[in-house]
Amino acid sequence: MYDLFDTLKENNQKNEQQPLAERMRPQSLREFMGQTHICEENSLLRRAISLDKVGSCIFWGPPGTGKTTLANIIANSTSGNFVKLNAVSSGVADVKKAVEKAHDDLKMFGKKTYLLLDECHRFSKTQSDSLLPAIEQGTIIFIGSTTENPYASMTPAIVSRCRVFEFKRLDEETIKKCLYKAINDKKRGYGLLDLEVLDEAVSHISAMSGGDLRTAYNALELAVLTTQGDENGKITVTLKDAEQSIQRKALSYDENSYYDMLSAFCKSLRGSDSDAALYYAHRLIEGGCDPLLLLRRLVVHSAEDVGMADPNALVVATSALTAFLNIGYPEGLIPMSQAIIYVCEAPKSNSVIIAMNGAQEAAKSTKDDTVPAHLRNSVFADSDAKARSRQYKYPHDYGGYVDQQYLPDSLVGSVFYVPKDNGFELEVKKIRKQKGKK
Repeated sequence: MYDLFDTLKENNQKNEQQPLAERMRPQSLREFMGQTHICEENSLLRRAISLDKVGSCIFWGPPGTGKTTLANIIANSTSGNFVKLNAVSSGVADVKKAVEKAHDDLKMFGKKTYLLLDECHRFSKTQSDSLLPAIEQGTIIFIGSTTENPYASMTPAIVSRCRVFEFKRLDEETIKKCLYKAINDKKRGYGLLDLEVLDEAVSHISAMSGGDLRTAYNALELAVLTTQGDENGKITVTLKDAEQSIQRKALSYDENSYYDMLSAFCKSLRGSDSDAALYYAHRLIEGGCDPLLLLRRLVVHSAEDVGMADPNALVVATSALTAFLNIGYPEGLIPMSQAIIYVCEAPKSNSVIIAMNGAQEAAKSTKDDTVPAHLRNSVFADSDAKARSRQYKYPHDYGGYVDQQYLPDSLVGSVFYVPKDNGFELEVKKIRKQKGKK
């Protein structure tokens, strides 16, 4: 027999079993927090949502920043149908089924269909191709959600037909507001509990969540559920509870963030900012990056960006690499950090890379590069060749240097290495000047 009160009780139990992050998911733009650069009053997206004129778009950004939430808000605001798929679990058949129904609904009832695709960067080319005609013809309005850079990870044909909105990590104040709302909300949060969450606990969770609201909600939920009440049943979440619930800042990163940080590390080395280079190096390592990868990059940059301005930079960098291979983690990070500081603070010169590139280009493009006779191997040469090889001047017979032709005739006069006015290269310039070189 149907019982209304049993049904309501069942719905309440189901709601309580949902994670806090899911229960607190905003249902309207009024509740949505953060991403003001794309959701502020009179913004393009907000106007489109209010007018029910949202076109195909891709929401791209870190986890827990509101991509799926905003897509759901669009779904709740539209007069059309809404279909949700996940690129990991959905195949071409699922896409075709959704497109066919969207086509029928549009033709028979004039009703548009929004297709939300989570993890859309996981869509294969075949899956994307099955979706492309429907997007082009307006049969569906595509809303993709991804943590990866769509320009690099998705089919260009799909991306070119969508407006890409980049979501940013939430700031601490926004996360604090959301946590306090969850603490006080009597319907979806903990407002009915005899609960006190100390301000310092909220601040710690907000600071350590890494801009990920879902992580913050999960930490709060864990702290509340695992903290015992006092004799009166009151639950008090302290800073210590918050530290244990969130453990540490969420230092893992998606593929896009990984390459961004690696790029920042390399550019900080080149830019002589040892503080930034040290931070990015240890941030990458804490997030799971192999220190050997950073050490190899350090060796390269010691030659590419310091080079002849301080040749010892290469010695220090390779020594740090060797030390880490022999010592391991974590002590091996000490010589690595020293090498990072050395390479950053050393004078900079890219003359080595310029010389290398010039020599490589000449090697590829020069056709007649016959070795001058006096430089050739004379061991297996005939008598004439041996006679010509005797024209070679042994530099040590002339005090260590003697002027003679080394480049092939076709490249005589070519200059690849030009020392700069930095560090040790000033000495190199003086030495070369004494020899009559540039």
